[in-house]
Parts: sequence; structure tokens; C-alpha cells
Amino acid sequence: MRRRAELAVIRALAAALALGLAIADAAAPGPRLELDRRIVWEAGEARFGGFSAIEVQDGGRSFLTISDRGRWAAGRFLREEGGRLERAELVGFGRLHGVNGRPLPVGEEADAEGVAMDDRGRVYVSFEGFHRIRRYDDIDGRATAVPGHPDFKRLQGNSALEAIAIDADGAIFAIPERSGALERPFPVYRLRDGVWDKELEIPRSGDFLVSGADFGPDGRLYVLERAFAWYSGFATRVRRFELGPDGLGEGTTLLETGMGSVDNYEGISVWRDDAGDIRVTLIADDNFFALQSTAIAEYLVVEG
Repeated sequence: MRRRAELAVIRALAAALALGLAIADAAAPGPRLELDRRIVWEAGEARFGGFSAIEVQDGGRSFLTISDRGRWAAGRFLREEGGRLERAELVGFGRLHGVNGRPLPVGEEADAEGVAMDDRGRVYVSFEGFHRIRRYDDIDGRATAVPGHPDFKRLQGNSALEAIAIDADGAIFAIPERSGALERPFPVYRLRDGVWDKELEIPRSGDFLVSGADFGPDGRLYVLERAFAWYSGFATRVRRFELGPDGLGEGTTLLETGMGSVDNYEGISVWRDDAGDIRVTLIADDNFFALQSTAIAEYLVVEG
């Protein structure tokens, strides 16, 4: 009986997810994200899950993710004719290392939240708990410390460097999950030519908090946000910002779902497929909880 009850709950949640995704996708005319496919990634590996960020590579053929338990996973996407996502396969899995070359110890020091890759293939990972950014020339090797902004030491314990992105000029952008107050914009820390600045900010609205960010091939900053309520579940929002002389501006909302209608999406990657379309790939953190999944959702950017 208990097993049947659990299956009933899971089916109900799946039905709610499908309905929510359909509703979210029925957007009004204008710039928006349209859902192309949602899959669940299962690998059968111990300690597999908890993925907080994703970087899609090779025109959508491969990807790298990092886990908030201090692990990395590399995979490949199998696609149907036309580029639609079919399934994901695991090709590499291991532990992140510290600057001393040893695997990160379990706990706050291993809480990796954001990932970005520069044009030389070097991987940058942002952490919270012990707030810092590390560079990996080899994701399975020793980390190199990236000097931090003085503010990093004062960020909230479990709400710090949630997102990291790199623009076409190689500047690193780091965004904390929380701003510190409901009416306060999210600060955007930018590292250019070895110097940090804090000139940019993202307006905060509603209950959404930052969970990921990436620069698209169009040069715009795409920010993934998440809201949560114990009685209903998660909601997802994706906003797009143009970096100009006056900063990032108000941005454009491309996707906003209802509470409890989607998975716990924490990672975002924006890329261009072989057909020339811009795709947005999201990955969900399952929190190592049986009723959640490592979902991967892929959207097409529609401009009108």
C-alpha cells in the first residue's frame, strides 16, 4: 500500500509538472522561451545528483555540470533529427579538487553553485559556504584561486555566489542568490583585467532569487531565477538583460512559471544550435530527494 501511495504521489506531481510546463509555454506574443523537450537524466551512479549548474558545449552535443556536493559530471546529448533533445548519457564523473590538489572535503567547502567556461576551455566554478571562485584548467585536476571581491567575505552563508558567467571579452560576472533585502537589487560583481567592480545590478521583483546566469551568443545576459513555497513547490523565471552604457536595465522576462509547476531548476546554459537558433538548457537540482529528479529542460528563444 505504501508503495502504491508513493507512486500515486509521483504520478500526481508529474501530471502537475506537465500541466505547468504547458501553461508556462503558452506565452503571449513577444520575446519568450518555448519548451522544446524535458527529459530526466538518470545515471545509476552513487552520489549522482544535486546539480546546480550546466555548461553546454559543441553545439549542444556535450555538457558539463557541477554538484553542490563538490562533484562534476560530463555528459553527451543524443538528439533527434532537427536537434530536439532525446536523452543524456554520462561520460565522466568525479570530485572537484582544491588548490592543494586534494578532493574537496564534504561540507560547505564543497558547495559548488555556478559554472562557466572561457574561450580557452578553462572552467570557472563559484562556491558558497566558503565564498570563492576557482579556475580549473582540467576539471579533474587542481584548482587555481581567483582573487575575490572584498564583499565575498560578507555574503550570506547559504545564499552567496550562486551564478557565474563569462562574456565575449573574458570578463567574469558573479551574482549572489540574495541581495540582502526585498527592495534591494542583486549586485553583479565583475572581474575585468584583474580588477573587480560593482557597477552593475539586477532589479529584484517578487519572491524570485538568482540561481544561475549565462551570456548567450547574442551577447545578452540570461539570468535564471527560482522561487519556492513549502505548500506548493518551485517556480522558474528567466530574464534577459542587455549590457549598455547605463548598465543592465530592467530586462525582459522570457519565461515565468506558476508555483509548483516545474522542477528545481538551478543551472542555465545559452547556446546556438546547428540551425542557427538560440537554445536555453536548464538543469534541476534533485536535492537527493526521491520525489525530485535531475530534469533537463530545453527551450527555444522566440523573438516575436
